[in-house]
Amino acid sequence: TMIRIVGCESSNLISRFSPLHPKSIANMQIWKSASTFRKTAHDFCSNASPRLMHRQPRPQQTNPAMALIVFATFLLGPPVVPAQISALPTSDFAWVDLTTIAPAIRIELRYATSENIAHRPLYPSGMQPLIRAGVARRLITAQAILRRYNCGLKIWDAYRTRDAQAQLWRLAPRNDYVVNPHGGSGSFHSWGVAVDATLVDDWGRPLSMPTDFDDFTPAAMLRYTGRDPLVRNHLHLLQTTMADAGFYGLRTEWWHFTTSDWKRYVPERLAKLSNAVVLAATK
Repeated sequence: TMIRIVGCESSNLISRFSPLHPKSIANMQIWKSASTFRKTAHDFCSNASPRLMHRQPRPQQTNPAMALIVFATFLLGPPVVPAQISALPTSDFAWVDLTTIAPAIRIELRYATSENIAHRPLYPSGMQPLIRAGVARRLITAQAILRRYNCGLKIWDAYRTRDAQAQLWRLAPRNDYVVNPHGGSGSFHSWGVAVDATLVDDWGRPLSMPTDFDDFTPAAMLRYTGRDPLVRNHLHLLQTTMADAGFYGLRTEWWHFTTSDWKRYVPERLAKLSNAVVLAATK
């Protein structure tokens, strides 16, 4: 099946200048069981100011160099924040804070707010978006890919405490959406090998996607069945980007991604397959 990407569009006019190339989606194999620094556009103006000459106002002069800068800013969008600030640990198993390792990736931990299925915070105040260093490397790769399209990642969830997972299970004890914390490996979030992510434009504004976070309905399935071409394009961009960066998807949640080498981080006796999907890469 071929899906034609027409562009990463939003209310940001800049996005329309970054068309996406057509990509094909291969058949996806289904497994069997379950920011940071805001980028602000700079205002440029001419340094020339009206002066009186023989009591006649002198017209304001236009600086050609400044005009070029304004034009370039319009075409290219806001300044790019470096994708990586702090050096990553050499060990893939080390825990890192995404806000210091990859400040260009925006963070909005939904379980630290009331915007989730529990309608109340499940995380303590000041919860950090922790992840394994090896997974952070892949997220930085995904962010770099999305920059080509004037888009970026927003992380809705990273490391999840086991207590929070237990609370979610009590709220929605259904393995299709919430993993039983006492069965198998538990949630991949608790091992630091999974994230919940969506797309934003250069200004941090959310791009249209199939549903909001924690929408446990058929509309949140990985394979979009709606009719909105913009939503379809955005989801395709997110999925192919995460596949290229080395992530699997989840059949029932379009926003959930697990690193493809997750078995490295989970004890062998606990490693069991989930409802993950092998996403199609574009390479």
